Amino acid sequence: MSTPGDAGLNGVVDPTTTGAWSALRADADRLEGVELRALFASAPTRADDLRLEVCGIHADLSKNLLDADVVAHLVQLAHETGVEAQRDAMFRGEVINSSERRSVLHVALRMPREATLELEGHDVVADVHAVLDQMATFADAVREGTWCGATGERITHVVNIGIGGSYLGPEMAAKALRRSVSSPLEARFVANVDGADFEIATDGLDPATTLFIISSKTFTTLETMTNAQLARSWIVAALGDAAVANHFVAVSTNAEEVASFGIRADSMFGFWSFVGGRYSMDSAIGLSTMLLVGSESFAEMLAGFHAMDEHFRTAPVSENLPMLLGLSRVWYSGFKGVDSIGVMPYAADLTRLPAYLQQLEMESNGKRVRRDGAPVTYDTGLLFWGEPGTDGQHSFYQLLHQGTRLVPLDLIGVLEPLSDFPASHDLLMANLFAQAASLAFGRTAEEVTAAGVEDFQVPFRTFPGNRPSTLLLLDELSAFSLGALIALYEHEVFTQGAVWGIDSFDQWGVELGKQLALEVAGDLTDPDAPLTHDASTNHAIALYRATRRDRS
Repeated sequence: MSTPGDAGLNGVVDPTTTGAWSALRADADRLEGVELRALFASAPTRADDLRLEVCGIHADLSKNLLDADVVAHLVQLAHETGVEAQRDAMFRGEVINSSERRSVLHVALRMPREATLELEGHDVVADVHAVLDQMATFADAVREGTWCGATGERITHVVNIGIGGSYLGPEMAAKALRRSVSSPLEARFVANVDGADFEIATDGLDPATTLFIISSKTFTTLETMTNAQLARSWIVAALGDAAVANHFVAVSTNAEEVASFGIRADSMFGFWSFVGGRYSMDSAIGLSTMLLVGSESFAEMLAGFHAMDEHFRTAPVSENLPMLLGLSRVWYSGFKGVDSIGVMPYAADLTRLPAYLQQLEMESNGKRVRRDGAPVTYDTGLLFWGEPGTDGQHSFYQLLHQGTRLVPLDLIGVLEPLSDFPASHDLLMANLFAQAASLAFGRTAEEVTAAGVEDFQVPFRTFPGNRPSTLLLLDELSAFSLGALIALYEHEVFTQGAVWGIDSFDQWGVELGKQLALEVAGDLTDPDAPLTHDASTNHAIALYRATRRDRS
């Protein structure tokens, strides 16, 4: 049995061999059939004991299916699997992305200018702020109308072309920070290689006043560069080839390909191999965000990220919100048979948060081998999904309340209204609090009967309760609080991966399908190419060839 710091091959502790894991198994047996009603009744201070306030986020974990012993054993599990040591190694810039042999330093993206963090003898914080300064100079020029299009007209629309982390974060932020926008600009986003996505994004736009941001570290990403060429043709058709330099900038590190595209060297904004795409919205990938809200608000967002970073870095596990949230996921996955988490923001401006978190969570922790390459013998990664409240209440909440599957929820609300309709906000928040309570405590058959419901309907109108949720309330939805919220999720993802002994920072699982797509693409367009795939794929290609032939 492992003891604290007793790491196996390549520093990986199998969590199932720890004393904490055995204790948690016993906890799961002990709590089998115990209801949240009973947990609250037996611990009068439970609501206070399981509540934290960090960086303007009020977190209530009391409606989760755990008690003080479970929390203590989860904290013990973090110690025994070396979560704190791995966290500290990340902040020092050590190589913790084992399969790519890279440091993981998205935390450097939001360190203050006066900080230093050396990687191989070089201060990466200085590099980060050099790019931030370049972004601010450019953003100010566009926002003030001194950086214009080819015809001399000021830019009115920005179209961000990317995929995955090069698009989800900026799009989510554009919606979330709608009320912070302080420029005469509108941002649109293109990701899908389906040409319809490009058509929708450019519908009604004037090429003379449109700026494209091409976000691709290598400047070779198939989907992104396919859409980039569509955009280039769209500009050139209207304004001529020379206009490309006035209507395109690049977020990339491939200077040669960027120049070949026609983008000037001073219009290329770099980022680094130690930042993965899904952790990059606060890097140059966030250029569209800075264009919308300005460099000062962007700096406030970075300050929110950094504040949560510092909490995660310094707080003991028992008081560390990202760690406790991440450990609760381990508890549900390993001991309660849970395979998905629902994220329900009761804020229309956070409508794209679930999609953003899908990539962050599932690309990070959907792994079948440990950091040492050995297969895991336990479940890792959880499915993340969700929709804004109150929309979901009239669709899938039926399953959440009365279905047979256990789905813990993150219920997210904002105390300050996000509109000029405070009565609507009151109703929205009433729904949020009521859903958290009704999921947790339900309504017994006796209570249903006492309400005068006919006997034959009682089974159908009984709510078992015991459906867990974590309530996260933001004081306000500001640039600072958005940064803190995203950092909270980044670090709870880290905590899960550290316990499970997996590499949360590679993403080899996205590669195979993309590689095969290149092969299939040639088969679709060459009707004489022999089909050498499996029988099912060959049939689908033949059907598409026939349809394509009929179109021509």
